[in-house]
Amino acid sequence: MSAQDLATGRKQIAEAAFSSEPTTTTLHSVDSADISTPAHNINVAELSSSLQHFGFVDYFVFVLMLVVCAVIGSYFGFVDKKKTRDNEKRRGSEALDYLVGGRKMKVIPVALSLVASFVSGISLLGTSTEIYVYGTQYAFILITLVISGIISWYVFLPVFCNLQLTSTYEYFEMRFGREVRYFGSVLFIVGMILWLPVAVYVPALTFNQVSGIDTHIITPVVCLICTFYTCVGGLKAVIWTDVIQSFLMYGSILVICIKGTLDVGGIEVVLQRNRDSGRLNAPDWTWDPTVRLSMLAVFVGGSLHKIQSSAVNQICIQRYLSLPSFKKAKQTVILFNILLIALLLCCCYMGLLAYASYHDCDPISTKLASASDQLPTLLVMKTVGDIPGLQGLFVSGVFSAALSSLSTGLNSLACVISQDVIASFLKSPLNERHTAIILRLIVVVFGVACIGLVYVVEKLGMVLQLSTMTSAVTMGPLLAVYTMGVTLPWINGKSALTGCLAGFLVLSWICGNAQVAQMKGEIAYPKMPVSIEGCKYEFDNATAWHTIHDYKPSTPEQRNLYHLSFLWYSALGATTSVIVACLATRIFGTTNLEELDPALVSPFMRRFLPLRKQKEYMSVSLEDFFSGQHAREGRKLHAEQK
Repeated sequence: MSAQDLATGRKQIAEAAFSSEPTTTTLHSVDSADISTPAHNINVAELSSSLQHFGFVDYFVFVLMLVVCAVIGSYFGFVDKKKTRDNEKRRGSEALDYLVGGRKMKVIPVALSLVASFVSGISLLGTSTEIYVYGTQYAFILITLVISGIISWYVFLPVFCNLQLTSTYEYFEMRFGREVRYFGSVLFIVGMILWLPVAVYVPALTFNQVSGIDTHIITPVVCLICTFYTCVGGLKAVIWTDVIQSFLMYGSILVICIKGTLDVGGIEVVLQRNRDSGRLNAPDWTWDPTVRLSMLAVFVGGSLHKIQSSAVNQICIQRYLSLPSFKKAKQTVILFNILLIALLLCCCYMGLLAYASYHDCDPISTKLASASDQLPTLLVMKTVGDIPGLQGLFVSGVFSAALSSLSTGLNSLACVISQDVIASFLKSPLNERHTAIILRLIVVVFGVACIGLVYVVEKLGMVLQLSTMTSAVTMGPLLAVYTMGVTLPWINGKSALTGCLAGFLVLSWICGNAQVAQMKGEIAYPKMPVSIEGCKYEFDNATAWHTIHDYKPSTPEQRNLYHLSFLWYSALGATTSVIVACLATRIFGTTNLEELDPALVSPFMRRFLPLRKQKEYMSVSLEDFFSGQHAREGRKLHAEQK
């Protein structure tokens, strides 16, 4: 039997299984025998195999994406670097160029890079799944992106841009002392090391689902290519590959949404089917913090979570600092939030489209999708699987999100480790050659380590829980330290460190017990209804019945502090840290405001500083201020005082 006949047979199987009316179709079976099989006799395994149409054109699109990324890295690592070396002769230009692009990047590329970095492959797939399983409640969190953008603009960004730092944890030392800087750096490094392999492994599963290629093959190849272009090209290569990858993300999602909408009969059908199932729902109006998505949790907890993710995160701030001025940074904040909201709205719509496509035959219940996160990929296989290249486009989009997260994480790790760990122990600055070697060595070491950790993630499910918990317990305390630094000038280093430790311990206790409760099945939330009445293929009816009916959400009487909504983690950690830090000032005293550099405080709080410090600060010219002259002099004075 020819490959063309096999492909035709697979297509007929899929069309018969997903057709609206029961049909009897003459099929070409995968064992090369021509038989007439009723559509309802198709089993899950056969249908799953028939949906795999990953052909030559799809592989070509995917490989082309990887080649383009490698070429961009090579250009900035060799060609552009030579031009920069000829123009930049001053000490520190190597680190400046590698970590912040020489502070000469443009608004649009940086905004697209921020989007690509912010949206991981997990987010790209998980947002659609969230809408399918729980409804549109989560979509309201997009409003918090506007809130976090405004707060970032007025509170945090002016401080970081004016100081012209490379690592945001350098601010901790300038404001609170070296101990706080080390503590923050360690939290970031540990969290990133645990997060990166998970960000790569999930898209690798998607690739395996559509192509059948083992994750053990694709993961090392992709990680090594990403490590290569990040290593040789630095932040410039990361940003420009992010630009290409962001276009792939937008393009793949838009193609699926448009083609899928046409297949189900139009946007009216999509909305009507979701409305009938109750999925077009808003967050609950309740004060109960254990409700998974309440309006209060979305707007308060969600806003603080997004502030930590985008306003004070090393990954995002490093990109803002690659821009030449504060004005450009503000423009980037606006464009970044617009582009991010647009992409996440498309992901949310894709979740609605998934339900409209499977409204009468839930693939999770029938085990056509072995996990809920496989649902978006299954939708892609059904929608565009017979069109050459489009599955490759989607996989490239998902992997683009993962590659962006990996390259950004590796570059940020190089920044934090070199600036906050290695440089702090050296008596004299490194020369250009040694700086280049150390930065690239850090990227290579952690890139290779990421490959090994992916296999650990595959074997030990606990790594995923550990990564999730680490991210949660570090977000709140670090947000609190930044907030105390720029808005509470009287809090000193010892008080801030005490508060940060308290917030870290409280969140570790709550999140750790919550993870244990989840593994025991003690935490469960109401899900949207699904149906299997329209399925045209064979599956285990008993398993499907239990999947739908055995679900028992926890009652209010069973809930405790461990059932706290995940959106409250950052808020709880930050609030605990700030309260304990304020109380600790009764023991450790307060900051001497006469000695505090006004540049370390947010502009709207400088009015509370002594009048002399305000006048001294205002005497600095705006030209010197935005060029970083004031920041450099402040750091020099700080070092002399140390």
